[in-house]
Amino acid sequence: MRTLLQEKGYYPTEMLDRNYFKALYFHEEGGILIEIATDPPGFTVDEPLKELGSRVMLPSWLESKRGELEEALPVVEVPK
Repeated sequence: MRTLLQEKGYYPTEMLDRNYFKALYFHEEGGILIEIATDPPGFTVDEPLKELGSRVMLPSWLESKRGELEEALPVVEVPK
């Protein structure tokens, strides 16, 4: 995709590792930022499938902001 975008005259970023997926970004002609991302490795990279959503998981580069991020999240009640 990166090569194709370059051939079409866009300036995509390098492929970035976002822990749960890999992504590249580029601006379309109107200036909107577009993200193209992979499916794998997915959210089970750091917790088992049966535990998904039971706690807030963050990539390493956001751990230092955990308190700030958790404080901003609304309380979510999950029916059992």
